[in-house]
Amino acid sequence: MKKYSIMKSMNMHPKKEKRTTLEMTQILNRHGYCTLGEAFNRLDFSSAIQDIRRFNYVVRLLQLIAKSQLTSLSGVAQKNYFNILDKIVQKVLDDHQNPRLIKDLLQDLSSTLGILIRGVGKSVLVGNINIWICRLETILNWQQQLQNLQMTKQVDGGLTLSDLPVHMLSNILYRLSDGWDIVTLGQVTPTLSMLSEDRHLWKKLCQYHFAEKQFCRHLILSEKGHIEWKLMYFVLQKHYPTKEQYGDTLHFCRHCSILFWKDSGHPCTAADPGSCFTPVSPQHFIDLFKF
Repeated sequence: MKKYSIMKSMNMHPKKEKRTTLEMTQILNRHGYCTLGEAFNRLDFSSAIQDIRRFNYVVRLLQLIAKSQLTSLSGVAQKNYFNILDKIVQKVLDDHQNPRLIKDLLQDLSSTLGILIRGVGKSVLVGNINIWICRLETILNWQQQLQNLQMTKQVDGGLTLSDLPVHMLSNILYRLSDGWDIVTLGQVTPTLSMLSEDRHLWKKLCQYHFAEKQFCRHLILSEKGHIEWKLMYFVLQKHYPTKEQYGDTLHFCRHCSILFWKDSGHPCTAADPGSCFTPVSPQHFIDLFKF
């Protein structure tokens, strides 16, 4: 079994990929998905965030919208966006899961709104400026709540990470695809702290996310001449995008012209349904409405 589960993606020539995206866009337009806002409103993301397999996907999509597409949303879509965001924040405050993801999302959103409200984009903001100021204040309040979030220690007398043998703990670390998750888990116990510094672990993580040419451009050596894989991972992360992993993703059926969650599927009438399905990453979802 592979250490990291990789979501299959289309390895297309850039021109072919752009043509495929344009064709999908034209089909979606014929079925009522004319703008990003309309698609955002029609797809039930409020329910999706309750599914742990889809949570990260929706959060990433909201983050991409916050960075560059917020002003393209209609007033109704913006209201829907902030309603979903509110549910996400409340979920994290209640179950204490994935706070780092939400902190990153809110940071990007507050930065975007700060620039727009200060005048750079007032003319493109839909609605009264006071509503946007109120939204920014809400975001700052959410950030403060997340900053003050205290992880409660569960005491149930059951099996804990400390009870697991070393080889199982190592196996858990090797299945994580995010360096920050490895660092965080390494803070739980002394054994995990030792295992999280394994050079081979960080080498595998770098090889999973980045190409050899990228290593050569940012090579970091220790005084003894060894490659500092952990340091390299975080340096490379600043320069190149890492591979994204999601438990469940949106897919597009070219035969039925419909967007659907992969794990839910849909009753496709094609002779070979699998050949008609195309995975849609959060960035791909945004790109569908740029043409």
